[in-house]
Amino acid sequence: MTAAPRKRKSRRALMLLVVLAVAAAAGYVVKLRYYTTPAITMMTATVERGSVEETVLATGQLRPVKLVAVGAQASGRITSLDVTLGDRVKVGDLIAEIDSVTQENNLKTAEASLASIHAQRAEKEASLTLARQTLDRQQTMVSQNAVARADLDSAEATVKTTEAQIAALDAEIQSAEVAVATAKANIGYTRITAPIDGTVLAVVSQAGQTVNASQSAPTIVVLGELDTMTVRAEISEADVVRVAPGQMVYFTIIGDPEHRYDAALESIDPAPESIRSDTAITSSSSSSSSSSSSSSAIYYYGNFNVPNPDGRLRTYMTAEVNIVLGGAENVLTVPAAALGGRDAEGKYLVKVLNADGSTTERRVEIGLNDKVTAEVKSGLAEGDQVVTGEMTAAQRSASSSSLRLGRGGGGPPPGM
Repeated sequence: MTAAPRKRKSRRALMLLVVLAVAAAAGYVVKLRYYTTPAITMMTATVERGSVEETVLATGQLRPVKLVAVGAQASGRITSLDVTLGDRVKVGDLIAEIDSVTQENNLKTAEASLASIHAQRAEKEASLTLARQTLDRQQTMVSQNAVARADLDSAEATVKTTEAQIAALDAEIQSAEVAVATAKANIGYTRITAPIDGTVLAVVSQAGQTVNASQSAPTIVVLGELDTMTVRAEISEADVVRVAPGQMVYFTIIGDPEHRYDAALESIDPAPESIRSDTAITSSSSSSSSSSSSSSAIYYYGNFNVPNPDGRLRTYMTAEVNIVLGGAENVLTVPAAALGGRDAEGKYLVKVLNADGSTTERRVEIGLNDKVTAEVKSGLAEGDQVVTGEMTAAQRSASSSSLRLGRGGGGPPPGM
């Protein structure tokens, strides 16, 4: 055999060996990736002592304990406005004045009418005196048969008629006095004064503006008592069954989440705000309309007051409210993630890691649970290692890569 055919056979054998090696390597990779059970690493936590507080979360709104829209009961042009936004006022302080010419004229008319009725009554009193004197003479003359009986009857009728007229005038006097008092009150309404101690939160009407109080009372300013604020917290229907007046609450505001305000829940509204539009009590609603309560969340307002001496809390701020259902300190705790299913007795299954790496399931009695940490009443001892989850090598590698990217984009450490 010549040298050339031998060389070709050697190349073919070599290529075959290379193909077989590549195929074997590919098969090995496929086996490792798809047919090998990945190694499992258990995530654990130590049972230790700590504090647990179970709360109901609610979103609330801050409002002044007293909030009053100061309106006008008299119609007319505002001649003066004596307060500005942010002013503090006391009860009785002048807020604004309305042109009182019409009201003063009405008072003069009412007083003139009262004086006229008094004059008519005085006239009738004089007539009654004369009628009674005439009656006395007629009675004397009839006893002496000096006049006819008809003259005596006429004199008696005149007395009774005059007395009735005086009684009618007395009633008219009372009505006229009421008209005078009303006119004086209407003049008083042209001077709008503060009904409470508070701060001017809004100025709705300005000097020179004409207000019409015939149909509704137009608002001039809004006053609020800011020394004490009321928090109205929306409590979901799922949580309201677990809360009650007297429970401790605390809240923070968005602008200062580190400052905690403590108080006590004072009341819970018996019905949600949506009852105002209930078709069963709204006569103007059509019979075809239906309630939307089935498709929207239902909230009940929990109410409590908090002192505000420095004015840091402002009107309509949002409050993140925590209603405390219970708390425990220096108790055994375990992460809520370690809790498994719950049995008929109310105990939870928890996996405990043994010294040899195996796990044992235990039935554990749990007390307070804030969904992050749970109180252990029985079934575990301090120092036990409980399983909170499982992670494969691939997941662990992905987590480590994500952590490196989050810290510095995956680049080399400084100094390399």
